[in-house]
Amino acid sequence: MRILIFAAAFLLAIGILVAVHEFGHYWVAKKLGFKVLRFSIGFGRPLLLRKGPAPDHTEYCVSAIPLGGYVKLLDEREGEVDPRELHRSFTRRPVAHRIAVLIAGPGMNLLFAVLLYAALAMVGAESVKPVVGLVRADSPAAIAGLRPGDEIVRVGDHRIVDTEELQLALLRQFSADGIIPLGVRRDGDERAMTLRVTGAHAPLTEPGKLLPGLGFDTATWRAESRVQSAPEGSAGAAAGLRSGDLLREVDGNALANSAEFVATVSSAAGREISIGIERAGTRRTIMATVPTVMEQGKPVGRLGIMLQEGPRSWPPGLVFMRRSGPLDALAVGVQKTWTMSALTVQMLWRVATGEVSAKNISGPISIAEFAGISAILGISAFLSFLAVISVSLGVLNLLPVPLLDGGQVLYQLVEVIKGSPLSERAQVLGQKLGIALLVMLMSLAFYNDISRHLN
Repeated sequence: MRILIFAAAFLLAIGILVAVHEFGHYWVAKKLGFKVLRFSIGFGRPLLLRKGPAPDHTEYCVSAIPLGGYVKLLDEREGEVDPRELHRSFTRRPVAHRIAVLIAGPGMNLLFAVLLYAALAMVGAESVKPVVGLVRADSPAAIAGLRPGDEIVRVGDHRIVDTEELQLALLRQFSADGIIPLGVRRDGDERAMTLRVTGAHAPLTEPGKLLPGLGFDTATWRAESRVQSAPEGSAGAAAGLRSGDLLREVDGNALANSAEFVATVSSAAGREISIGIERAGTRRTIMATVPTVMEQGKPVGRLGIMLQEGPRSWPPGLVFMRRSGPLDALAVGVQKTWTMSALTVQMLWRVATGEVSAKNISGPISIAEFAGISAILGISAFLSFLAVISVSLGVLNLLPVPLLDGGQVLYQLVEVIKGSPLSERAQVLGQKLGIALLVMLMSLAFYNDISRHLN
């Protein structure tokens, strides 16, 4: 059942985003006098087809392969054109008009993201303040002086108000020198701190690795965590943990929930940690040596015990509602779309230069999972997912790669400079290069997807 939900959510998301993208091409082409032969959602054999009115009789169809779409324009390079309609052929229209049609698809995706973010801002959503929770011993965060309860209000020059902005700002700021300036509010006063990361930086940019690599987690829900079972022969049992033990502290830090305990143990491979527990109303401290196991080719700590967690609650003041009026919401939509677009370009460049892990590139399997999870979480989460993917689709299509809209724009600009179109041979070579690049990118995305599942 879960797989069916994921598949349905994925196809729905792809259908919406492709329709938005192709509508951008279609609408501008119609307005500028191009003849549109077909508007298709999907590829292959049409399943549903309707012809528009004269004189163009544009075909509108839904096709069998639902992983894309296209707008087909009259083009004399693809066959004979009635001399009476040559002026409406793509190659006969002014270069400025051709470029407008090409960028209209990605532009419509970015506009769609603006509207989605604006709608979400008007509806409102709960946000979590960027308050520090657990700080791991001897980590960059601990060395910098971060403490549980500190509120991070600035990363570099960027002001921060919630955990989502914190994650994005850390990714933007994290560079080859490993230095991240922070502004922290403690006891009502703001003070400057600097995180310094030594060693390899790229692994920390893998999905879900940045905060643990920096050595802290953000404050989150609270829930009592107990040992459900400590199998005989496990490191936890050898240290003295027993079923029913209430976990209170780890390495001197009060535990908010089981996730913090797991995170601390995972980062403590090969060393001893202290665990404060409560058993039969009596508090005691247990020293446990954490064995090292290999997961996804990397050493992590495991005690071999099972945990159970009680009801969850949020600390007072940690969660707040963010809601905007119509005009402010539109400004939020523009600002967030710009931020996400700039971050996408920056991350692509840093992946290409090796500063950021290529494991951040996700393929259709991961996208389908994200679509399904967001659909299960509710309409707001699904719309937020659509906005993120719409930004990515818009930015990627503007890249100067043949086969993509940006590559076709580049062809038009070369024609302006040369005074004549690129030769057919040069265009074919460009198409082959574009195909090779896209195949390499998709292969990497599929490899990342499969690796995540195998691990």
